[in-house]
Amino acid sequence: MIEDGEENPLVGGDVTEGLVRVGDTVRRPPCERDELVREVLLHLEKVGFEGAPRFLGVDAKGRQVLSYIDGEVAGRPRPSWIGDESRMLSVARLLRAYHDAIASFGVPENVPTLIEAPGLPALDDPPELVGHQDITPENVVFRDGAAYALIDFDLVRPVSRAREAVNLMLWWCPYGADEDLDPRYHGLDRLRRCRMLADAYGLSQADRRRLLPLSIALNERAWHNMKYRADTLGGGWQRMWAEGVGDQITSRQRWLETNADALTKALVE
Repeated sequence: MIEDGEENPLVGGDVTEGLVRVGDTVRRPPCERDELVREVLLHLEKVGFEGAPRFLGVDAKGRQVLSYIDGEVAGRPRPSWIGDESRMLSVARLLRAYHDAIASFGVPENVPTLIEAPGLPALDDPPELVGHQDITPENVVFRDGAAYALIDFDLVRPVSRAREAVNLMLWWCPYGADEDLDPRYHGLDRLRRCRMLADAYGLSQADRRRLLPLSIALNERAWHNMKYRADTLGGGWQRMWAEGVGDQITSRQRWLETNADALTKALVE
């Protein structure tokens, strides 16, 4: 029996509302892919992957009950260490460890499609594994200055390794011009950091060559999907849109297109 107790709100994410801590557990409201999230977390526990919460069941309110992972998480405003290269590299190694652990799960069929804008062209990007797809600073728990665990698996889906690498680069390079990013990211050598991330993960040469075209395509899709979710789902999606996330994506698209050749050269040479 999963016991109830005093609920303490957990804040810092962009979309999920109603997230609380109860003792040594986290309670999460149902998401679009509850079943897949549960199966992924149970698989990770089965294969001994320590870098993810444990699925403990469902409480009386129908919420997922997960183990609470203690550690350091980068909220907003970003902490002074957010641009640290050693921490950045540890995120890439954690992601690779997650991929190695989830690979034996396979690529499930008939996974419910996340709510996306209608009419978007299909990507020529066959899935290879079930990716996390939300490797934001808020979703990485650090211990002793190194990435220890991934949390918030609500966006898991079958993807390619390259698509996961795009998400990694987006948040930890990070993609974008200085003026569009938190001041603690200003002046970072994006070319160097992209190469270091790819090396730490062990990204293949083929994936390195297609990383920027895929980044540009996914960033464009992100604008349409964010707008559609804001219009249809409201909540955190509407709040982010009202706060200007659409303009941020548009600005990032210009940065990606301007720097695509230089970034690709840094990745492959």
